[in-house]
Amino acid sequence: MASTVWKGYITFGLISVPVRLFTAARSERVSFNQLHKDCNTRIKQQLYCPTCERTVERSEIVKGHEYGKDQYVLVDDKEIKKVTPPSADGMEILEFVKLEEVDPLYFDSSYYAVPEDAGKKAYHLLTDTMAKLGYAAVAKITMHQREYTVLIRSRKNGLTLHTMYYPNEIRQVAEYGQDGNIDVKPQEAKLAKQLVESLASPFEPGKYEDNYQKRLKELIEDKREGKETAPTEGPRLAPVIDLMEALKKSLKNTPKKAPSRATEAYAGEGTEAAKPRAARKKTRKASR
Repeated sequence: MASTVWKGYITFGLISVPVRLFTAARSERVSFNQLHKDCNTRIKQQLYCPTCERTVERSEIVKGHEYGKDQYVLVDDKEIKKVTPPSADGMEILEFVKLEEVDPLYFDSSYYAVPEDAGKKAYHLLTDTMAKLGYAAVAKITMHQREYTVLIRSRKNGLTLHTMYYPNEIRQVAEYGQDGNIDVKPQEAKLAKQLVESLASPFEPGKYEDNYQKRLKELIEDKREGKETAPTEGPRLAPVIDLMEALKKSLKNTPKKAPSRATEAYAGEGTEAAKPRAARKKTRKASR
């Protein structure tokens, strides 16, 4: 059974909705332990004090913030609790924003917000209203000794919460988005659009898997059975010299799909078929 990571209230106006948060997604990967090479015994991590030259127990550990080289301010849990903000128990909605305006770059971790029995009606009212209007809610929440800005959105008849990075946590790369004065020919743009459309499909996350983790599991199983694992072979990539030729070959090697409406409209620009029905009728009447 999933464990609760936070319990409190979502508040907006004078309405309070008691909810519990559950982790919505967690990475899964093949893990390896560190072993002693001579006897294959798992290595244990110890807490060691180089000044006292001995191993210390966890009961001897205190928290300290380093403000200078080897200089610390000691802080205990009671003192930390004194400065815990109100958002430790309640998420007050600060504002509603259009979901489409939020850059996913700011998303960090995801959680399901599940209502307690007493708050189900208000919970579903909020969920339905946000879904119909296309709004998401911005709120604050404190957990894991940090106050997060969170985005709450309506999803599949429920509320999903995303902790968000603060602007100062978003890294800036000077070269990003600096494409200079690149001259793209109309024919190149047309072929690129056709290539994108030929690869377009509805988003179905179940189609994708972590092939690296899959290969690691195969490697482990093969070693258990004394088998040799074949190496992974990948394509040899090189910089594109002739963009037009690369686009043409890519289209040729792409499995054929039924053209989408966007592709048909793009390909039919300037033709009789591309004109609106009313315009086509006027054209026919004029020709008579």
